[in-house]
Amino acid sequence: MTKRSLALPASLLLATFWAQDAPADSRVVPPADSDPLSWPPISQETRPWSYWWWLGSAVDPTNLTRELERYHDAGWGGVHIIPIYGAKGWEDKYIHYLSPKWMEMLRHTVTEARRFGMGVDMTTGTGWCFGGPNVGDREACSAVVVNTFDLRAGQKLKEKLDRQGTLALVAVSPEGNGIDLTGKIEEDGAVEWTAQGGDWRVYAVAQRPTSRVKRAAPGGEGFMLNPLFDEAIRDYLRRFDEAFAGYSGPKPRAMYHDSFEYGANWSPDLFAQFEKRRGYRLQNELPALFGKEQNDHAARVKSDYRETVSDLMIEGSLPIWVDWSHEHGFLTRNQAHGSPGNLLDLYALADIPETEMFHKDRRPLVAKFASSAAHVVGRKLVAAETGTWLMEHFTETLAELKYLLDDLFLSGVNHAIFHGTCYSPDESGWPGWLFYASTEMHPRNSIWRDVPALADYMARCQGVLQSGSPDNDVLIHWPVHDSWHDASGMLVNFSVHGAAWFEGKPIGKLAQRLWNRGFTFDYVSDRQLAAAKVVTGGVELPGGAYRAVVVPACERVPEKTLAVLLALAEAGAAVIFETRLPGDVPGWGGLEERRAEFKKMLGSLKLVETADGKLKEAKAGKGRVLVGDLETALACAGVAREPMIDHAGLFFIRRSFTGGRQYFIADRGERPVDGWVPLATAARAVAIMDPLSGRAGIGALRAGIAGNAEVFLQLQPGESIILRAFNELDLSGPAWNYLQPAGAPVELAGRWQVKFIEGGPQLPPSLETDKLISWTELGGEEVQRFAGTARYTIAFDAPAKPAEQWLIDLGKVCQSARVRLNGHDLGILFTPPFRAAVKELKPKANVLEIELTNVSANRIRDLDRRRVNWKNFHDINFVNIGYKPFDASNWPLADSGLLGPVQLLPVRVSKVPE
Repeated sequence: MTKRSLALPASLLLATFWAQDAPADSRVVPPADSDPLSWPPISQETRPWSYWWWLGSAVDPTNLTRELERYHDAGWGGVHIIPIYGAKGWEDKYIHYLSPKWMEMLRHTVTEARRFGMGVDMTTGTGWCFGGPNVGDREACSAVVVNTFDLRAGQKLKEKLDRQGTLALVAVSPEGNGIDLTGKIEEDGAVEWTAQGGDWRVYAVAQRPTSRVKRAAPGGEGFMLNPLFDEAIRDYLRRFDEAFAGYSGPKPRAMYHDSFEYGANWSPDLFAQFEKRRGYRLQNELPALFGKEQNDHAARVKSDYRETVSDLMIEGSLPIWVDWSHEHGFLTRNQAHGSPGNLLDLYALADIPETEMFHKDRRPLVAKFASSAAHVVGRKLVAAETGTWLMEHFTETLAELKYLLDDLFLSGVNHAIFHGTCYSPDESGWPGWLFYASTEMHPRNSIWRDVPALADYMARCQGVLQSGSPDNDVLIHWPVHDSWHDASGMLVNFSVHGAAWFEGKPIGKLAQRLWNRGFTFDYVSDRQLAAAKVVTGGVELPGGAYRAVVVPACERVPEKTLAVLLALAEAGAAVIFETRLPGDVPGWGGLEERRAEFKKMLGSLKLVETADGKLKEAKAGKGRVLVGDLETALACAGVAREPMIDHAGLFFIRRSFTGGRQYFIADRGERPVDGWVPLATAARAVAIMDPLSGRAGIGALRAGIAGNAEVFLQLQPGESIILRAFNELDLSGPAWNYLQPAGAPVELAGRWQVKFIEGGPQLPPSLETDKLISWTELGGEEVQRFAGTARYTIAFDAPAKPAEQWLIDLGKVCQSARVRLNGHDLGILFTPPFRAAVKELKPKANVLEIELTNVSANRIRDLDRRRVNWKNFHDINFVNIGYKPFDASNWPLADSGLLGPVQLLPVRVSKVPE
């Protein structure tokens, strides 16, 4: 097996041509052991990975090896095994989860993956979430059940109760005093107690299992475990101890925990855990917890309840799983979102925090909770579930995936994992085995042919984003207690979808403002902030240093957190309170004592209004506390913004390396960039690197405001670039070439030869056309149902008027293209503008070949129109993006092929823009 090269050429941006052929600059050469114009090394983790669903675990060695080889050839770095429900008709091939045979398939998979230079992860279970046949009622994911009984004076409780299942039985008097009757429940369930002196309400508290494992595989069926109960996870993991005890093969890289979809809000020991952590008995506050009161008292009790639930995961079940994984030689990947716990602390527990974006619900500022946790505690990788319901099945394009990836990269992700890929034996035919909630990222989908170009783009970008260190200036404290302080409902789940818990709160508005203004930041939790210390120039945490801590406008901050903030200021840090100081402490336990301590600390601040009236400032030891206008306070703290953000649609993420900074910059707007772009750094030289083509050169640089650098950039909407700004190093090497129009476009007119070369269900006959339209309009049903690749060929003479250089502009492409001119490959193009660089044209008889690949929509449409039974899976079977039964029979035909117009664009090259 020959190793695959990264050298596949890809789309060439308007400003990125032939830099390696430009004359070398004569400045001082950098150290011999570094090349500022070279890309970071490509590794398993810089390349894309995939969720890899094993339907029914009906896998075999031959097809496992065959599939892994295909993924490797496409540029994959690894796969993540998730066994799920099976395909109908294959039941005799199912393998019971964690059985000796299943473990043998795991051994074969990891062994073969390593042979291909790939990694393997696995879910600690099947489907989602954790659970299975060894989870009993007591340890199952459970919700609280509360029954109330109203008794008048002299009445007894008539109802019989389950003595073992009743977690608390409490009678509450009209005055609100409680009597614990739990110990009075007899063997037969009777309660010997009589109400005295008025009307009483009796609360009987129990729990019931709520959720079973979703999309479970054979051998993985059963209750989800209770993530709030330590015993549940400890007992659950014993099954894996037994399975791996006899396992002699190489182990997967990591164990995985999916997003929080448990539905748990109670545990058998919650009352005891609450009292231990909050210092008072929750049994005495049942009216506040379960009643209809909408007052401050109820909100405070519920805040304490929610904080306790958070603690039970952060200090209990998740660390137990992490420790078990480490003891067995695995890393951990964890999706914390959806949890009612503090997301920052939960993400930070894992070796690889993981976020996700769903369809068009893309919230980079919410995804930053995962990257912030990684940055604050010093994790290298930030993963993302990538492509879940990107678009409707078989309509997804590589361009849309690239745009999604750019959104993820901007939010701090550097380890994208496609969602995803199904193992499918060749015997299953087309379209093979499929998972309903995925981008169909597999070898049977027609877009797979040009996936290597996307994989190379990812490898380059992620190589940069995994190198160096995060370079964010501001720590934003998450005042989670303001979300927990709510008298309605029970738990508050912090989902990536909708995210009213974030966007509707001051932290969301503050983060959006900083994002829009070009400030760099991470979020920090109360726990994480407690580990901070002050160093020269800022606040240091295990993952790096920051110039200031910002507390959004909020009502409640724990007194311990306020003490930490003031101690940081005393030690020399800049601590900023947006608009105002917080007004109170959260929670109910020990309220008056904690409130008094809180007020005493606030009273120690001697705030003085600044001359401009925008701030109030208090000196605190070596540092200061600033209260008021946010940007004014940040300027006082020496925090600069990146002004490039003023170009509408231009976004960036920044990292540092020894001697400079590197930027990933994406134009996510509707206007091109063609001009000087300011940086918030005083650079001596800038390297420009194109992650699509791999080309690099020394960019044009000039001094801007306050001595900061400005670099000349040319980006079309949807394009992205890497900048490496060097503080002191002079660069030697090729200059970056900038292109300017040099005349009118010349359309390539003539007779196109169209030959279908790869795909199905059959290859249509070749055809000719002098009009570039969708190939679905050029033939009959055979062409209309085709998914795959057609080669378009045309011969042409060079235009009469010469040009210094040419670009071939393909116009509209559906959906990707490989371009070859006179036998020379010009690249794989999968995002607009579909342009390839041409260094030289022959005077006569130039031959242009373009291999066009469409999506598989028309082929799947054809199957449904002919009522072919390909949707043959158990459980949910196969649904559309609206979670209705999938049916493509009424879809319109999807445009396919080369729609043009194809033009030659004359350009001139300059090293320094005019």
